[in-house]
Amino acid sequence: MKNGGAAHARTAVDASTYHAIVPDYSPEETIAALEEVWNATGQMLGELHPDAWDLATDCPGWTVRDHVSHMIGTELGLLGTASPPPPEPMPEYVHNPIGQSNEAWVEARRHLPGTEVLAEFVEVTARRLEELRSMTAERWARPGWSPIGEAPYAEFMQIRIMDCWVHEQDIRWAVDRPGDRGGRGERVSLGRLTAAMGFVVGRQVAPEDGTTVVFDLSGPVPTVLAVGMEGKRASELPSPPAEPSVRIALPAEHFVRLTCGRESSEAALASGEVTLLADEELGRRVLGAMNIMV
Repeated sequence: MKNGGAAHARTAVDASTYHAIVPDYSPEETIAALEEVWNATGQMLGELHPDAWDLATDCPGWTVRDHVSHMIGTELGLLGTASPPPPEPMPEYVHNPIGQSNEAWVEARRHLPGTEVLAEFVEVTARRLEELRSMTAERWARPGWSPIGEAPYAEFMQIRIMDCWVHEQDIRWAVDRPGDRGGRGERVSLGRLTAAMGFVVGRQVAPEDGTTVVFDLSGPVPTVLAVGMEGKRASELPSPPAEPSVRIALPAEHFVRLTCGRESSEAALASGEVTLLADEELGRRVLGAMNIMV
C-alpha cells in the first residue's frame, strides 16, 4: 500500500471502537452522506490531470473514467433514464446481469473526455439530491429492488453511500490522492462490510464450533469486531475474547479492498501491514474468503 504504517494488535480495546454499526440515518442524514461523498468525489476529480482519467484501477477492465461513468449510470437509472444498449461482445470480466447493466453505462462514455464525464456527474448527482429531498417518508420506507434483494428504499440508499464511497476510493488509490476518510461514507461502508463477516467466517470458511475470529481495523474509524462459531453458524460476539482463535489486525483500507475484491489475500499479506496472531493458517483462510462483492 502507498500510505499507512504497519498494522499491530492492540493490547486493550477501546469500547467506543468495538463493533462498526451501520448508522441508523434519517432520510436527511442519508442525503447528507450522499452529498458528502459526491462532493468529495467531484472535488478530487476536478483536480486530476486529463491523462489520469485513463489510468487503470483495481477493478478489472475499468479506468478512472469508468468508475465515474458507473456512478453516473446508476443514478441516471434511478432517475428513470433507460440504459444504453449493452456492448457486444460483453467483456470477459463481466460475470452477472448487474455487471452487464453497469458495463452498458460505462461503455457509452468511454469516448468522452474526463471534463465531460465530470460535468455529467455533477449535474446528475445534483438532480438526484433534489429528487431525494422531495421524497415522502412513505417512499423512503417502501420496499423495492436493491442489489441485496427487496429492501426499503432507505436501506438501498445506504448501499448507494457505500457503493459510491468505495468507487471514490478506487479512484483515489489509482491516482494516489488519499482522502475522504473518517466521514459518513467510510462509517456506512465499514458498518455494512463488517456486518458480512459472520457470513464470511460461518459459510465461506466454516471452521469448527468454538472458533473465534477478531477483526481489528485501524484508521480514522478504528473498529474491532469478533465473530464466533456455535452450532455450525457464526455470529457476532458481544465482546472480543481475550484469546481468539485468530486476530486479524489490518488498516481499514486493506479491509475494504479485501471485502470488495480489489486485493488478494496474498497481496495484503505481502504489504506487511496485515498481521495474523494465533492461528495463522485460519487467518489466511479468512483473508482468502473475504470478498463478498458480486
